[in-house]
Amino acid sequence: MDKPWLKHYEPGVRATLDYPGVPMHHFLEEAASKSPNTTATIFGGVVHQLGGALMDAKLSYKKLNEHVNRLASALTAMGVKRGDRVAIYLPNCPQYPITYYAVLKLGGIVAPHNPLYVPRELEFQLNDSGAETIVCLSRLYGNVQKVRANTKLKNVIVANIKEYFPPILKTLFGLAVEKKEGHYAVLDPGDRWFPDVVASGAATQPQVKVKPEDTAVLMYTGGTTGVPKAAEITHKNLVANVVQLDDWITNLPKVGQDSILTALPLFHSYAMTTCMNLAAYRAIPLVLIPNPRDLDHLLKSIDKHQPTLFPGVPTMYVAINNYPDLSKFNIKSIKACISGAAGLPIEVQTKFQDLTGARLVEGYGLSEATPVTHANPVFGENRIGTIGLPYPDTDCKLVDIETGKIEVPIGQPGELIIKGPQVMKGYWNKPEETRVTIRDGWLHTGDIAVMDEDGYFKIVDRKKDMIIAGGYNIYPREIEEVLFQHPKVLEATVAGITDPYRGETVKAYVVLKPGQTATAEDIIAFCKERLAAYKRPHIVEFRDSLPKTMVGKILRRQLVTEDLEKAKNQPPEKPADKVTA
Repeated sequence: MDKPWLKHYEPGVRATLDYPGVPMHHFLEEAASKSPNTTATIFGGVVHQLGGALMDAKLSYKKLNEHVNRLASALTAMGVKRGDRVAIYLPNCPQYPITYYAVLKLGGIVAPHNPLYVPRELEFQLNDSGAETIVCLSRLYGNVQKVRANTKLKNVIVANIKEYFPPILKTLFGLAVEKKEGHYAVLDPGDRWFPDVVASGAATQPQVKVKPEDTAVLMYTGGTTGVPKAAEITHKNLVANVVQLDDWITNLPKVGQDSILTALPLFHSYAMTTCMNLAAYRAIPLVLIPNPRDLDHLLKSIDKHQPTLFPGVPTMYVAINNYPDLSKFNIKSIKACISGAAGLPIEVQTKFQDLTGARLVEGYGLSEATPVTHANPVFGENRIGTIGLPYPDTDCKLVDIETGKIEVPIGQPGELIIKGPQVMKGYWNKPEETRVTIRDGWLHTGDIAVMDEDGYFKIVDRKKDMIIAGGYNIYPREIEEVLFQHPKVLEATVAGITDPYRGETVKAYVVLKPGQTATAEDIIAFCKERLAAYKRPHIVEFRDSLPKTMVGKILRRQLVTEDLEKAKNQPPEKPADKVTA
């Protein structure tokens, strides 16, 4: 198969790589052995009582690996064994990589959960994965309590966000204070605190043989249909994608100790690979940002710790570009950024590069591919508006949309299909969906793209009906199911409409039952109890009817087109959550 993209690789980036036949946690152990005193995590917060100072603490790779081993030992004593699923319900904090690598060392399977999930969403994923153990944040413990009776949960481990803060913060905002305020005063019988569990385990290396072909992670995604399902990611997939990424940034300038600004949420495949696993592979620090919207914390972290790598999504770069006091911070340490999850506007890219001196390029991936498959050359020819070139050892074709079998000519749109060592094993417990998505070894993405004669790809349409808001993938079907539960709703559909800040925002089109009345606020309040914040409709439009096809299928695209026509004749609004009726 012809691969025109290989001619446009940067010097030093190889077409074919060697992939070590080891499990992913091998690289953490190697870092702890070869670079024991190198910082692994940097974590803390901004203290307004101290004049807005950034206070944080560090864990070395030796100490991180020790905590991982102790947790693995403790989990074994709690009955966790090879193949068991362990749910992680945490924001970005040191407890996340500790739990992640401890589960991998046991031959277990990590099941990440979005910390924004409400109980209904949490319950679905726990039951789908069959997890019997969960590590959650104290502030999320109430959600676990609400659903545990309907799940298989046996072990609940509760972590406090402050456990790995520096001593001064523990003094100012100690655990006793938080308990006193009632955030998590009492645990249910049998549930345990994270530090107690870690302290109970042995620091010795678990003696479990984990093979590259073993499943390591269940990464939940809507796939191409919007029905939630878990991509089964193996250790081989994890290792392959991090090796590919490492080679892609081989020309990163050497400026002392590299580090990765980790504002992307670690529960997502993007941060898992480009932040957490790359840091372990390279034995470099993770600068952990628990809330990416806290720009004060994020910018102070850049200024203080001078990270060189900053994987992100367009909304993050937009926010930094428009921060009013940006000149107060030294952000020139950043050298390379790969933007994913949504299209990267040229204005955003140009301004960010001017402000930082960094190279910001657009890439592409999907959870089913661990996730990265394409990126523009970081220090080579970056073609604006494209997702760049396929990664080393990644084959790509564009095939006809109708059958998925006939390769289309250069310059013509077709469905993007991918084959490579980073492609998942399949969907967890969904053999039929797996057969539809992976055919003859090719992953059918559902995305429509074109390729130019040099092998640069451009996405021209997305997975059917999917909304991308602030970097999150949102599937209308799930929101519509909630809307239809409202007793006054007759019909409803959801679509993504253009938003100057989030890329897209969720809009609901609602038809009420005859004789019923409701406000947009009523509908949004109903969704608030049943959906994570980023999924909730920000705009509600009430209509007498919805456009449909002859067979009764609602025409979302027509609704979006109507909104676009209306927008042409209206002045732009400031980005904000709003409702209309």
